[in-house]
Amino acid sequence: MDWIDLLQWPAMAVTVIAAWLIGSLRPGRRTVGFWCFLASNLLWVIWGWHTGAWALIALQVCLATMNIRGVKKNDSGSEKVETATDSS
Repeated sequence: MDWIDLLQWPAMAVTVIAAWLIGSLRPGRRTVGFWCFLASNLLWVIWGWHTGAWALIALQVCLATMNIRGVKKNDSGSEKVETATDSS
């Protein structure tokens, strides 16, 4: 067994942790969750490339795009919350 075959396990663990963080009500935790998702996307792409799982790679590229969007929306949303909190 190649060491890269074992990469699927940390990829899975990071994905689960990211999903847990995304469910947080705190914008900072959600941001960390999106970054964890992006790390897991990269891990899955590396593993998928090694195994020839081209559909998995395509899926990860699509999910990474959505995660980048999530980071941007979460960051802009947290700025609005901070501004609203500062004004009151």
